[in-house]
Amino acid sequence: MIKRAAAFAALFLFATTTMTLGQDVTLTSRDGSVTVTGDLLGFDGQFYRVRTEFGELTVDGSGVLCEGPGCPNLQAYVAELDISGAPEIGQLLLPALIQAFAAQEGLRVEREDESERRFLLELVSKKDNHPVARFYIHLNSSGEGFADLLANQTDIVLSTREITPDERMLARNAGLGDLAAQGRARVLALDSLVAIVSNQNPVNNISMTDLSEIYSGKVTNWKTLGPQNAPITPYLRSLQSGVGQFTLRKLRLEGPDRLSEETLFSPRGIGLATGVSVDPFALGLVSRSASLNTKILTLTGSCGRSLRPTRRNIKTEDYPLTAPLFLYLPARRLPKVARDFLTYTRSPAAQLVIRRAGFVDQAPEEIVLNFQGDRLANAFAVAGEEVALEDVQEMVSTLRKKKRLTTSFRFETGSVRLDAQSRSNVEQLATALEAGIYDGRELYFVGFSDGQGDSRANLEISRRRAVVVRKAVEKAAETADFNLINVDVLAYGEAMPMACDDTAWGRQVNRRVEVWVR
Repeated sequence: MIKRAAAFAALFLFATTTMTLGQDVTLTSRDGSVTVTGDLLGFDGQFYRVRTEFGELTVDGSGVLCEGPGCPNLQAYVAELDISGAPEIGQLLLPALIQAFAAQEGLRVEREDESERRFLLELVSKKDNHPVARFYIHLNSSGEGFADLLANQTDIVLSTREITPDERMLARNAGLGDLAAQGRARVLALDSLVAIVSNQNPVNNISMTDLSEIYSGKVTNWKTLGPQNAPITPYLRSLQSGVGQFTLRKLRLEGPDRLSEETLFSPRGIGLATGVSVDPFALGLVSRSASLNTKILTLTGSCGRSLRPTRRNIKTEDYPLTAPLFLYLPARRLPKVARDFLTYTRSPAAQLVIRRAGFVDQAPEEIVLNFQGDRLANAFAVAGEEVALEDVQEMVSTLRKKKRLTTSFRFETGSVRLDAQSRSNVEQLATALEAGIYDGRELYFVGFSDGQGDSRANLEISRRRAVVVRKAVEKAAETADFNLINVDVLAYGEAMPMACDDTAWGRQVNRRVEVWVR
């Protein structure tokens, strides 16, 4: 895996004196009874990873002796990790997390830049100035990150979108495991797409349908949305970026041939926001963390309900353009320092770093019913023939003594599989249960549905979804003592909609399982 850039030649030369990857090694058990020969693919300070005639093997270094030109110098071992992918994650958030992790471990971070998109973060012991780990970071795009992984040029992929079916199949065929499986894909933090305009633009609200029609070229003039009669100039992230691909999927405009010919593309979110800020007739879709000083439009629907990209709305995924930021890991053992860093990214300390970096963390928050006025108004607004007023009153009476967690669960469209953020939420909630955070309390999985179809059927569907989520969390929380936690399921069907039911986006938001505690 000789892949270092010229700017790191001196550091790489040092590394190759201690371990030469791709060269022959012979691992022999200490009693001499077992011998393994092959090409050394990696060493994490504890385990050797060797390509042999029997396939790729991982061998515990404490039980063998290593001979051959590829054997590492155990005294001078320095863990090395290659990270490749989306600059939206790697420019600010990842270095901030590595810096905070290093401080916690009594290490300092030294940075060396080869270029704007390639740099090294070296973790050095404060006690003896000995290097402990080197993080080689290459910022390109989500797609390039997956390509690097398939070419054995990186260990972790940074992505602003989910892995595609083709990438998932290629990774599996390359022996990297199922990158969509639990433990292989994890949500590092949350962001969202926001619709932005210049502060001189009088428009304040926009619907998902309007956005789709503008970017498809069906709506071309601002008079459709507001008082000004002027052509709309739509801005979008480059379609080679993960954000651009995520945007097309959210707008249901997969394929560049479905976009308006007037669309202007920007390789970077900051550049897009800058262009929109000086153009009073521009409209852009950009990551919330890169919106600069533009005006963020509120998402509305024909039924009058609206949602803003607040931290809580993004955490709960109530905001329909929530965008998880992913780490993808191959099915191989990473160095111990890398595993410790990945564990740290889920800690409360890391969640604070994520918030300070301008992203949305995943730490659960509790929201009392009194702070959910819009949701209650929606509930009473739908009361009628399908949802009896008595049912809404019973729901409010039941939930009044409880608090809603920002941890919510939603399913992929037309599927019983939880979506990416929800799969991450399963792990987060399971970890909290194992840590005893909710011991002595009552935990309720509360199911809701959209308003399509018969209300009694929707009530049963929402109950089944709540049961599915409960089982997933209990299965993941292997060491939790459920004798100390009262866990139950509630269901209210279509009784508390978050968005309008007249669009697929609204129905997706309304189909959810919430977690309430007491």
